[in-house]
Amino acid sequence: MKNKNYYAILMAGGVGSRFWPVSTQNFPKQFHDMLGTGDTLIQKTFNRLAQLIPEENIFILTNERYNDLVFQQLPSVTKRQVVLEPAMRNTAPCILYAALKIQKENENALMIVAPSDHWIEDEAAFSNNVKTAFDFCESNDALMTLGITPTFPNTGYGYIEYDDAASTSAEPIKSVNQFREKPNYETAKSFLDQGNFLWNAGIFMWSAKSVIKAFETKQPALYELFKSGYATYNTEAEEDFIKVNYAKAENISIDYAIMEKSENVFVIPATFDWNDLGTWGSLYDKLDKDVSDNAVVNSRVLAENATGNMIRSKKDKIVVVDGLKDYIIVDKDEVLLIFPKSKEQDIKKVLQNVKANFGEEYG
Repeated sequence: MKNKNYYAILMAGGVGSRFWPVSTQNFPKQFHDMLGTGDTLIQKTFNRLAQLIPEENIFILTNERYNDLVFQQLPSVTKRQVVLEPAMRNTAPCILYAALKIQKENENALMIVAPSDHWIEDEAAFSNNVKTAFDFCESNDALMTLGITPTFPNTGYGYIEYDDAASTSAEPIKSVNQFREKPNYETAKSFLDQGNFLWNAGIFMWSAKSVIKAFETKQPALYELFKSGYATYNTEAEEDFIKVNYAKAENISIDYAIMEKSENVFVIPATFDWNDLGTWGSLYDKLDKDVSDNAVVNSRVLAENATGNMIRSKKDKIVVVDGLKDYIIVDKDEVLLIFPKSKEQDIKKVLQNVKANFGEEYG
């Protein structure tokens, strides 16, 4: 029997522009089967959360334009579970809004906030880590996060520095000293050498009470804005209140809004393999490879003197590659991308150029 006080907020509003041309504004990556497994990323994440959390307590936070996609891909969810943002305002406003809705429904709610597009191999270990966090948050005023043990000095993630002195190997919960911005390579190396740094995966756990209290003290203006609509939440009048007021919210991330400003922050080093699937290269790392070390999704490939490539097309399309090494080759409708893996961070810029030259409909 799953705990009726357990809730999840599944964050599904992003565009994932580094996965262009598959991920577009109208159809972003969380709604695609990026791994070729038969399930889209949002379906995989929903099913993972549902191992611990009652399905009816999993709320999907997304932009208004993705409402239909959510119901197509998660046919079991109800209108109550889909929380729509009428404007893009980063993560803090939508998390506060959802937390107030959930608190009004169940004042004893414990919540996890999780991105919809991450890859997690050991789902049982994930559930165990979340359960440990929920147990702690039930009896402590705590803001918790899951940190990932770094495997190399990655400059693409923020880091969490925790207090090593106060922890033992038997106690997985660490007190957080500070959040650190994405570092340069030398700084990232020094973080790994110190040994008390984790990657910030953007997965958070807390009680509804604790997170709302943090907003009330650290972001009073944001709190007052959303608290003023409390009487309308979970009623017919909610939609009108949100339409009028949501865009007034400050554009601010949950990290800046409360996590970096709070003293009661704790982290659990995750015991599962994790990948944020942020780029074609990170997807390549997670996929099985053929004999030439090419990662292939959907395509039928003939490779000659071609290694280390990420190749994706529509189902069963024949792709012939000769003489290319470490490239991203993605064929999607009217767009074909052939791009060096080493420059994958530039795909966002390429997308802007394509839209400027050929029209917004290609992004």
